[in-house]
Amino acid sequence: MSDKPMAESIDGRRKRSERSRQAFIDAALALVEEGHLVPTANMIAGRAGIGIRSFFRHFPDMETLFTVLDHEIRDSVEAQFVGGDRQGSLEERVLQVVERHAHGYESEKNIILSTAAQSWRFEVLRKNYARYQRGLRRNLQTWLPELQRLPASRVEAADAVTSFEMWHRLRHHQGLSKKAAIELVAELLTDLLVDD
Repeated sequence: MSDKPMAESIDGRRKRSERSRQAFIDAALALVEEGHLVPTANMIAGRAGIGIRSFFRHFPDMETLFTVLDHEIRDSVEAQFVGGDRQGSLEERVLQVVERHAHGYESEKNIILSTAAQSWRFEVLRKNYARYQRGLRRNLQTWLPELQRLPASRVEAADAVTSFEMWHRLRHHQGLSKKAAIELVAELLTDLLVDD
C-alpha cells in the first residue's frame, strides 16, 4: 500500500489548519479596524466562520493571539512612520515628520487604541507598545537632529507633542481637523526647537 494517500491527507489537514489560523488572524484585525477594540474569542471565531474550539487549538489564550498579531502587522505599522526625504530646512522637516506621524496615527488609530485598551491585561502588549514608542522617538531624532542640543525637558516635550496621545486628543477630544491638528503640532514642535 502506498504512503502517498496518507501523506496527501496529512498535507491537506495541515493546509486547512493554516487557512483556519490565518482566518482567525484576519478576523481579529478586521474587528479591531472596525472599532471593536477588545474583540473576544467568540467574536473572532464568529467573524472567521470557524468554531470556537478550533480557535483555542490555534491560540490557547488571547495573549498568544495578540503576540501573533503583532508579528503579523509590525512591519506595516512601522513602515507608516519611517522613510521620507529628511533634507530641507527645519520648517520643512518639522512639517514632513508631523505629516508622516499624522498619516500613521490616522491609519493605525484603532490598532493603537486596542493595544492601549488591553495593555493592562497582557505583558506582550505593554512591551510592544514601549518598543514602538522607543522607535518613534529615535525616528523623530533622525528627522530633527536639532533635538540633540536641547535640554532634556524640551526633548521630552517634543516626544509628548508628537505622540499618538496628543494626536488623538486633538482629533477626537478637541475635534480639530487633520489639517488644523498638523499645523498645531508643527507649531508646538517648532517652538520647542527654536531658541528663545
